[in-house]
Amino acid sequence: MSRVKKTLRLAAKFAAACAVIAVLGFVEQRGNNVPVREVRVNLAPAGDVHFIDAEALKLQVATGTGPVIGTPVNKLDETAIEQHLRAIPCVAEADVYHTMDGVLHVNARQREPIVRVVNADGTGFYIDKEGWTMPLDPNYTARVMVVTGMLQEPFGMQAPVNVTSGNDSLAMHSHCAAIHALATTLRKNPFWSALFGQAVVDAQGEFTLVPNVGMMQVRVGDGSHLAQRLDKLKLFYQQGLPQADWRRYSTVDLRFDDQVVATKRSPQ
Repeated sequence: MSRVKKTLRLAAKFAAACAVIAVLGFVEQRGNNVPVREVRVNLAPAGDVHFIDAEALKLQVATGTGPVIGTPVNKLDETAIEQHLRAIPCVAEADVYHTMDGVLHVNARQREPIVRVVNADGTGFYIDKEGWTMPLDPNYTARVMVVTGMLQEPFGMQAPVNVTSGNDSLAMHSHCAAIHALATTLRKNPFWSALFGQAVVDAQGEFTLVPNVGMMQVRVGDGSHLAQRLDKLKLFYQQGLPQADWRRYSTVDLRFDDQVVATKRSPQ
């Protein structure tokens, strides 16, 4: 008798499990037929950057790959929507998914430029903090360091390229990796970031930093060993300038080991 009861209990548990699975399957199937009633966009902040906002992304979702509102969630190509959003130059990441209440969720992140490159012919582009290029925007200008000079960088209009990866043939023959490294080093230190708003590249690929205040320019070479050279500059500011009028100098050269060469300004 006990064996019969045990068998009945097992059969009852099995039937209950099958019923739960059937209900869940029905709910899931019904949920997949729910039409999209709303698009919710979560745009992660990226510093003081405003290339695009949540409403503009929502419009891109609604118009980029076909109708969205009213379309059953199982008929939406969420991968295509993600690819469309990621193709927007200022968008770094985009993830799209739906919930059973008919809401299409979009989580996105903007690219955060750290430097603007201006070629000798006036064309230009940004490089973001992760090393990706991005075109200029006609409606918004990011307040970042500007690099000018003898430049002919070819990244203004093409798809984003990571200049730090070493896998792109164009990036390997450009100054962009050095420019990105220079901007990254400067922005890590609040004092240098506030002091230097521009750098100029000469024909040999060497950088001169132009301060936001004063007229004394700082030569740092090809950008290598920049942190150590800035340490020398800090000592020069602390120990050299208080003893003399900084307006007497036109340039400070940090390219030489264990010394700082300051050039006096020509008398006018």
